[in-house]
Amino acid sequence: MQVQLKVNGKAATLDVAPNTLLVQAIREQLRLTGTHVGCDTAQCGACTVLVDGHAIKSCNTLAAQHPGAEITTIEGIAAADGTMHPMQAAFKECHGLQCGFCTPGMVMSALDLCRQSPQASEGEIRDLLEGNICRCTGYQNIVKAVQQGQAAMARA
Repeated sequence: MQVQLKVNGKAATLDVAPNTLLVQAIREQLRLTGTHVGCDTAQCGACTVLVDGHAIKSCNTLAAQHPGAEITTIEGIAAADGTMHPMQAAFKECHGLQCGFCTPGMVMSALDLCRQSPQASEGEIRDLLEGNICRCTGYQNIVKAVQQGQAAMARA
C-alpha cells in the first residue's frame, strides 16, 4: 500500500506493507537513521518522533496509521544552514548526552514537552520525560538541557 507523508517538510510517498512500523519506514525507506530502535516495545523512547507536532514512539505505530501526517525527525529540526535547534544546542552545552543513543528521542520528547508546557518546572520535565530511558546519565544534565532549551525557545 502507498502512504503519503510529509517528512521534515518534504512530501514522501512510501510503499509499505500494512504491518510496517513507522520507525521501519523512517529508517529503512527514508534512510533517516537518527530515529533509533532501542526496545521495540515503546518503553525506551529512542524512536520518538513528532507526528503533527505530538511526540510518539514510532516503534509502536504503523506507517499506514498516519496518511497525510507531518512527521518530524531529529534530522528535521536544525536550520537549513545546519545551525542546531536551540534544544539540540542546549543538550550539547549542558552535557545532556553521553553515548548519544537516547538523545534524538529525548530531544524530540523535549520539543513536545515545551509545546505542551512552555513554563514546565523541573518536576514536570522529569515527569514528562519519564517514557525516555537513558542508560548513561543520571538525568540531571538532561533536565538542565531541557530547561535551557525551553528558555532559548521562549526567547526565539
